[in-house]
Amino acid sequence: MKRARAGGDDEAPRQNGSAGRRKVDRQQSNGGDSGYGPTDLQDDDNDPGLRREIRSRYRELINSVQQNREDMLRPSNNKLTEVLEQANKLFKDVRQAREAALDAQLLVVATDLGKEKASQMFAEGTAFDPTAFAEHLLSFMGLNRLEDEEDEQNGGTVEGYLPQDAWHRLARKAECCFRTAPSFHYMMGSFHAEPPPPKPKIARQMKATSKDAKRIMPTQLKKMDDSHQEATEKEVERILGFLKSYYQDDPTTPISYYEFVVDPNSFSRTVENIFHTSFLIRELIDVFGIRDTMIQPPSSQNE
Repeated sequence: MKRARAGGDDEAPRQNGSAGRRKVDRQQSNGGDSGYGPTDLQDDDNDPGLRREIRSRYRELINSVQQNREDMLRPSNNKLTEVLEQANKLFKDVRQAREAALDAQLLVVATDLGKEKASQMFAEGTAFDPTAFAEHLLSFMGLNRLEDEEDEQNGGTVEGYLPQDAWHRLARKAECCFRTAPSFHYMMGSFHAEPPPPKPKIARQMKATSKDAKRIMPTQLKKMDDSHQEATEKEVERILGFLKSYYQDDPTTPISYYEFVVDPNSFSRTVENIFHTSFLIRELIDVFGIRDTMIQPPSSQNE
């Protein structure tokens, strides 16, 4: 029914084609009214033909600067300024790194040529002196010179230091020559760097060989063991003498172990007393005739 109402089978493709063309024309008219969309701009940035043309023009400018170097060095020749103006116009269409690299190469060549041309400049009959220019620049930045008569008499250089806002002052003066003022970066390090003082060498002591150590150590250990054993025996005998004297003074009163070994003023002395008294347990049993069980074993009822 739809085909009959549309006018036959052959008219349907024609109507679809005309409708498609009208739709395309409508999109083009809308696109013409609204300008380029984001996709169109992206396509223009990646256009191989446009990029190839930009690279070709950059190479022509670089070759012209290199070939006409002698003519551009003349004071009356303004060819270098024209080349830089053309480069600025080209840079507006640069969107990729490859074209930006050619722009940087052209800038390097033009900078070298401008530096050489500036060195040949004459102002009021005097040639351009980089040293004098640096002196005027330091004076403008507010260099504070340290007056030293001895250095001046001996022909030495007069040192000085710049104020904290010296580079800011130069930036404010130079920002009128640029579209944007250059960013300020701190210069790490010192202008008058001195090498660090050498570290004093410490003489290393010679270590004893392993053979000497083996020969000496047994003798030292033997002496230490003998002296320690003798001191322990003497201390044990002294404590045993105290116990016997306390027992003879009052045989009916038991001697408190804690009162005997604890020194309230010295923890280390208390530990030594406990250690030396532990050697007397067997002798105390024999001397005092202890036959009864000191600690009752557990019985079945207690369990």
